[in-house]
Amino acid sequence: MQGSRASLMMQGLLPNEHLSFEQLEELLVDGKVCEIRMLYYVGKDLVRWLEQCSEMLSRDHDELGPLDTRTIAAFLVEDTPDPVRDKLRAWGVQDYKAIFSRAIGLNSVFGDAPTRERLSDEFIRNYHYYADQLYAAWQNAQSFSRIRPDSFEFELYASAEYSRILERQWSED
Repeated sequence: MQGSRASLMMQGLLPNEHLSFEQLEELLVDGKVCEIRMLYYVGKDLVRWLEQCSEMLSRDHDELGPLDTRTIAAFLVEDTPDPVRDKLRAWGVQDYKAIFSRAIGLNSVFGDAPTRERLSDEFIRNYHYYADQLYAAWQNAQSFSRIRPDSFEFELYASAEYSRILERQWSED
């Protein structure tokens, strides 16, 4: 939040709270580092989920052929089924394609959440561009098959929502 405020102050869109340009710049950089770290953790969860989906689909849907994480990632990011897209937007996630692809891209090169000391100023200032390119490189590093959105039913649940579904199923049994 402070990074966003600093950016708006630097652009003259918010009144400066008596901070020097250097202080504003440091707040902006700190905010971007926080964004990078958050995307890394989203990517960590997303890659684990992609691996689980790939395993389950390969086991339960022989007719689709071998499905790896890149196949599922392309499906989620580039050919998002309408119900999934609608649910993400209902949750307030407007640019889910950028979030998912950048998270996967950052996760493909960092073994741990990157710290400020490990990142160059160039990378921090332009991490959106680099993360987009990292996702493209990750996708193109190996060949993968594509699946159409109408190939099978696909649902996305929030953790609490999924817990309620399981609870209902268990109480019915």
